[in-house]
Amino acid sequence: MIEQRPLEGVRVLDLSRVLAGPFCTMNLADLGAEVFKIELPGRGDDSRSFGPSMPTGDSAYYYSVNRGKKSVTLDLRNAEGAALFLELVAKCDLVVENFAPGTLDRFGIGFERLKTANPRIILCSISGFGQSGPMATAPAYDIVAQALGGTMSVTGEAGGEPTRCGVSIGDLAAALYGVIAILAALRVRDRDGVGQHLDIAMLDCQVAMLEDALARYSVSGKVPGPLGTRHPSITPFQRFRASDGFFVTGAGNESIWRRMCDAIAMPELKDDPRFVRNADRTANHAALEAILARRFATAPRAQWLEALGAASVPCAPIANVEEVTRNPHLEARAMILHAEHPGYDGLIVPGSPLKSAGSRATPDTRAPQLGADTDSVLEELLGCEAARLSELRGRSII
Repeated sequence: MIEQRPLEGVRVLDLSRVLAGPFCTMNLADLGAEVFKIELPGRGDDSRSFGPSMPTGDSAYYYSVNRGKKSVTLDLRNAEGAALFLELVAKCDLVVENFAPGTLDRFGIGFERLKTANPRIILCSISGFGQSGPMATAPAYDIVAQALGGTMSVTGEAGGEPTRCGVSIGDLAAALYGVIAILAALRVRDRDGVGQHLDIAMLDCQVAMLEDALARYSVSGKVPGPLGTRHPSITPFQRFRASDGFFVTGAGNESIWRRMCDAIAMPELKDDPRFVRNADRTANHAALEAILARRFATAPRAQWLEALGAASVPCAPIANVEEVTRNPHLEARAMILHAEHPGYDGLIVPGSPLKSAGSRATPDTRAPQLGADTDSVLEELLGCEAARLSELRGRSII
């Protein structure tokens, strides 16, 4: 998909900052959209000041979610700045924002005004709790969405305290659901000729990703809790400790289970009535886990991974981030990239998972300096001349 650039020709005005919105628009840029990141003059996206910093002083955090975009500075709090923004809307296809609900209306650029400027415009609003409902205006962070949406309650060691997911899944899920909604809205616009206001809530997305937890609760009446690395319905399917480190393995059906038993030289487990079927193994997971834990502790991890892999049993070492960057398979799939930066070549960023089969195409990995594209974009889209740009800059509108 990167190689084909299916969104080429789509222009995006990106009003978002920090993570959920920028991650959404970065994926749109990866797909070929032209993304204009609208930032406050002199300050920019808050994440420009987030650590870690590269030797140049630029934020690696900012760089990791704003690649492939153009930076345009524009003060939307100023009436003239808002009017200039509406002129840009007339030339673009999509606006993405993650302000608190009502903020765009206060700037004078709410959806009704956007539609007046461009009836075909699509507005994607990403917020903590959505544009409607009793919590719509409540402040939210990723951890708030994870907490209220149930994610933290099922994450962590069995019997332990609720745990935040190690990546910002509240923000990232909303970003990716935002991409899906935008692609659908572009399809509707192509078919019907009208734009729409998309309402993506971080909390909604967490609930949508509860997987089978809601089903288990509604069927059993028992409130799901954290299980560590164990799966609630498939056994074995978890982390184990070898004599020298951790790895994971799982048996999602009876054929794999029987191959696993042979691979670890415990064929007697195949006929143990406690473990014959997956339902049996899950009902007796504690007994089986104890048996397997004792067995795996007797040899190094590499030995178990070789034996299980040879038997086509899914397994893997638990890689740390450094090991991920050295994975030859990920390198072959262009997922470990060095970001293009004029003053630093050491920043590692992930590639895009959106690929055509067999393609090694890579996305643009450079993120824009604050306001680097203001003049060229306003000149190209609105015909602003140098004198006009100088006047706007002198009054801190751009």
